[in-house]
Amino acid sequence: MNGPRGLASLLISAVFATAANAHHSSALFDTTKAVTLEGVITKYEWRNPHVYMAIRVTNSGAQPDQEIEAGASSVLLPLGLTPDAVTLGERVTVRANPSKSGPGHMVLGRELVKADGSILPLNINSAPSRAAPQNVTADSIVGTWFPPFQGFTGFAAAQSNWPLTEAGRVALAAFTFRDTVQAECIPVTAPTLMLYPVVSVVEVGDKQVKFHVDWMGSERVVYLDGRGHPEGGAPTLGGHSIGHWEGDTLVVDTTQFAEHKQGNAQGGLPSGPRKHLVERFKVSDDRTHLDYAIVLEDPDYLAAPVTYRSQWDHRPDLKPTGLKCDLEVARRFLSQD
Repeated sequence: MNGPRGLASLLISAVFATAANAHHSSALFDTTKAVTLEGVITKYEWRNPHVYMAIRVTNSGAQPDQEIEAGASSVLLPLGLTPDAVTLGERVTVRANPSKSGPGHMVLGRELVKADGSILPLNINSAPSRAAPQNVTADSIVGTWFPPFQGFTGFAAAQSNWPLTEAGRVALAAFTFRDTVQAECIPVTAPTLMLYPVVSVVEVGDKQVKFHVDWMGSERVVYLDGRGHPEGGAPTLGGHSIGHWEGDTLVVDTTQFAEHKQGNAQGGLPSGPRKHLVERFKVSDDRTHLDYAIVLEDPDYLAAPVTYRSQWDHRPDLKPTGLKCDLEVARRFLSQD
């Protein structure tokens, strides 16, 4: 772990340990401490990319209405928090992490306990996802899928061993959570996007495949009509994707990505114009998962190609939120101390 590469490994591990919690990370909050708040709900905003609420606290006279930041609606819905999970005036207990700025500031919600004892997650780390339905199998990659949190955190952990160029190390070291492009409702790109623990719906036609990812309205189109990548094509956020079938495996080749400040890693590793991604999608042998494998190249920031494998859960019981990214909500953390 000595030298520049060792330092880069430590940096990317530290960044992703917090970045996995939310689009701007939990850096504003002291996650080593916990507070318990009791009171009644006075505000409940089911919005994208964050849910916000407030409770009138009965065990503190200094700050009667405590503002609480929860996770993303598209992340929390599969975990069990819904738009109508709580009502104004309902008495609850909230477990949270305090602000690093001290009392009176917004706290980071971990979980909410209702009067009947039921527990609702307010953060991706606070509870397991809803149990998957039993004996429901997939006939193909078509359908509704959910990449579990373990695949996302595993991807973050793997990045600590990525070989970075000097430009990659410099960019990573300079990045702070306030630099996130998602504050402008610009989502991360594949492959990170495809590992987000949100509902993804796959449609397959004769000439194209569509991936609808419930993160800031993301949609990917993969062309199956035999076309190649266009010469001199204009770079776009999601790049240009062409695909073909190898048996029952969909192979997707994507180039022409627009440069992106977090294009290779949400924790601040950019992507350049030479980024090239190859993905493989195949229904697992037990037909309850989707095997996902990648090969990622980006000579501007990666000194060598990297690979990763994960699985998505087949979840026909889940639905996407359908919420568009709210720019005011996305930027709200920027005004927090």
